[in-house]
Amino acid sequence: MCDAPGLVQFMNAVAEMAQGANAPSIQPVWQRELLIARNPPRVTCTHHEFDEMVETQSFITNNPLNKMSCKSFFFGSTQVSSIRKKLPHHLRTCSTFEILTAFSWRCRTISLSLNPQDQVRLIFMNNVRAILNNPPLPRGYYGNAYAISLAVTTAGELCENPLEYALELVQTAKANVTEEYVRSFIDLVVTKGRPHTTIVQSYVVSNTVRVGLCVDYGWGKAVYGGVAKIFERPSLSATTFYIQVKNSRGEDGIMVPMCLPTLAMERFVNEVHSVLNDQSDGGPMSTFIKSSM
Repeated sequence: MCDAPGLVQFMNAVAEMAQGANAPSIQPVWQRELLIARNPPRVTCTHHEFDEMVETQSFITNNPLNKMSCKSFFFGSTQVSSIRKKLPHHLRTCSTFEILTAFSWRCRTISLSLNPQDQVRLIFMNNVRAILNNPPLPRGYYGNAYAISLAVTTAGELCENPLEYALELVQTAKANVTEEYVRSFIDLVVTKGRPHTTIVQSYVVSNTVRVGLCVDYGWGKAVYGGVAKIFERPSLSATTFYIQVKNSRGEDGIMVPMCLPTLAMERFVNEVHSVLNDQSDGGPMSTFIKSSM
């Protein structure tokens, strides 16, 4: 029905009318025909997100799913800066999203103790409203307007290489989303009969930091309340959301909820600590915060 920007458009419309407006400032636009498949459909790009996969024995053996652990991890400017310092100079200007995604994907994969040859995947969503020009989507379009970016490698390559390896995979996956890629994705979805995205041994990231979820309905500013407990289910544990928050010190940052098998969570926490608390660069001790959800 709608994606995150469409949902926020609706939330803002409700907030405006709750505070006395007669109509929303941005009029909703249906026009779903702008994103229909071409005739005939032309799949011109590679889309691995629909590849069939099965969980490997190492994942099943090393990560029992009968007991899950969910925690939230705060990354403020201090934590992000600490990660940047571990990168080569030519990569230190990358976006916070790219750095945080590469870092958390690598730490998560290390925590799962997979066999080096096991395939691992990173999936994240791209808002394509600014990418589409032929035709462009009108302001107020609230339907699903996103494409999936995907990076594929092996657990060994991801874990044994330095962080810049993961970061370059993230950058390449992001750069691949062009207008032709989006149109090819739409054509493939129609051709395959709307298949489900494969999330086996995948890390799925949804970035809501700049979406605008902090809406005031006239009752005051929004307060972070955590992610719904439904994400403790093993079937949804591959997914995380980046959420803009303030910590107890009033510092702005990004909250990264993570749900993993209990032993994997212990390894994840240790891996994150080992990077953020590394004193080799002479920087201050990290103010990394972890909290149960």
